[in-house]
Amino acid sequence: MSLGKLRQLAVDEQVALLFVILFGVLALITLGAFLYSLRDTPDTHSAAALGFRRDLRAVWVGTLLFWLAWLSGPIGATLFFGLFSFLALREFITLQHTRRSDHRSLLLAFFIVLPVQYAIVATRHFDLFAVFVPVYVFFAIPVLSAMAGDPHRFLERNAKIQWGIVVCVYGLSHAPALLLLDFKGYEGRGAFLLFFLVIVTAVAQVVQELASRRLRRRPLARQISRSFSARAWIIGVLVAALAGALLYWITPFKAGQALVMAFIAAGCGTLGEFVMKALKRDAGVHHWGNRSGVTGAVGLLDRVAPLCFAAPVFFHSVRWYFKASL
Repeated sequence: MSLGKLRQLAVDEQVALLFVILFGVLALITLGAFLYSLRDTPDTHSAAALGFRRDLRAVWVGTLLFWLAWLSGPIGATLFFGLFSFLALREFITLQHTRRSDHRSLLLAFFIVLPVQYAIVATRHFDLFAVFVPVYVFFAIPVLSAMAGDPHRFLERNAKIQWGIVVCVYGLSHAPALLLLDFKGYEGRGAFLLFFLVIVTAVAQVVQELASRRLRRRPLARQISRSFSARAWIIGVLVAALAGALLYWITPFKAGQALVMAFIAAGCGTLGEFVMKALKRDAGVHHWGNRSGVTGAVGLLDRVAPLCFAAPVFFHSVRWYFKASL
């Protein structure tokens, strides 16, 4: 099917075709992985092979949830991502040191800030959406905490709660906001913008990891990550930018614009993952959720962390560049 015929399809037909292709590719990869697993060799039971199968399952779950979110419409998608934010924030907070005096701030974060932020997204009040957390919430959290009368490590405790909100709620809420962006001649195609963002951030992560294994490792911060180097990061971001340029036809961008937007999104996503590794080292864990027997965490934050950093930068870059009036 030519590009011209693809553009002539209705929006729902284009998105449906996107999912058909995506599920088809995943099915082929899964079949290949299954056939490879039938070989009884040490490689099939290695940590890398087990990690690949775990990541593949995570991609399947994410794709199915993305599909269900699209089927449920903008409101349903907002609710889905709101649930992800709740689980990710819970996962983050359970690995941080909190005190009884923080309970008021945590109740505010989980049961007021989170639903209000997503309600603002659902109603497309994007000007308020951009400032609600970094302005109003960031001042409200320490005030409420001070009223509890506990000055012990006050700044550290409040900073952890604020950081959890900005990553797990503010950052991730920009993903469903992409679904609601409308440009002239691109109405109702926000799902492609979200797909574009997810693909370029995933490509950057995978290529960076592969490059770090092939190249001589020169980590920028050895105590945080032995695999994060300047060369691997540049290779991952550039390959993701090229992938974004190849996907320009599903976006409102031209090829050059798609290249730049993909570079921005991929760079932010991989740097965000690096920052989250520093937080995990500080918490004394290798993965969010590896204390699941104690905290009930499931490792969701490991999967969505790059998106939490890339989504807000990508959203506001796109909205500013195209001057979308919403």
